[in-house]
Formats: sequence, C-alpha cells, structure tokens
Amino acid sequence: MKRTSVVAVMLLFLVGLAFAGPADKAPAGRVVSGKVLDQNDNALPSAIVYLTNTRTRAVKTYIVGQDGSYRFPALSPNIDYELYAQINGHKSDTKTVSQFDNREQVFINLKIDTKYKKDRRLRWSYYFMNGNPRSALIVPRALPRH
Repeated sequence: MKRTSVVAVMLLFLVGLAFAGPADKAPAGRVVSGKVLDQNDNALPSAIVYLTNTRTRAVKTYIVGQDGSYRFPALSPNIDYELYAQINGHKSDTKTVSQFDNREQVFINLKIDTKYKKDRRLRWSYYFMNGNPRSALIVPRALPRH
C-alpha cells in the first residue's frame, strides 16, 4: 500500500510538471519592422528591403506588400544590423539597428526619393572638322535628367 501511494504521488508530480510551462520564457528575439515610403509618404509596394547582419554579412530580404510594410522577426539582440530599401534602381538611406538599443520592437520607416534617378551614362557628340570624318573630335556629355 505504501508503495502504491508513492507511485501515485510520483505520477501526479510528473503530470504536473508536464503541464507546467517554463518558469521564465526567454525572449524570442528582436523584431524590426516599418514601412517603405516615397518622398510624399505614399507606400511603395513591391520594394525590396535588405537587412544585413554586420557580424556575418548575411543578408535577409523582404518584398513589401501593397501597404509598404515589412517585418523581420526573431533577430538576435546582440548583433548590429544595417537596413535599406530599393525599388526600380532607387535606394533609401542605410539605417543601423544597434545592439545597444534595448527595444524588443524597432520601427523604422525607409524613404526612397523616386523623383530623380542619377544616370551616369554618357552620350558622345561627334564633331567633324570641315566635314571630314577622319578628323572627328569625340566629346562626352552627360544625359539630361528626366
């Protein structure tokens, strides 16, 4: 009888441990989220957000939806991250999320100026002296901005 009591108590104790959760939950990590906006604060759907781990240089990407929002969950709080967005050749400024920032949720809006694109292509102008193609002077000139 004494042995049955001890077994019953042990069984109840084990069942209690099985249903009890962990004493203190470890944080799931940091969340970085925000929106990708143009110069007039309109959402830029289909922009790509790049998140770079500065320690390993590993890059995560996120394609934003119609509302322009992005989200990177479960990031290590002990690592710095660099963040920027890009769409159609236009790029936002790079933002840094520091390991010394102790917030669990970091919200960063990324702005992209889609108005002007820096075009570094050149056009060449040909100047002929007295109509002679052998005496051509080729001069580079920059393309006009749109």
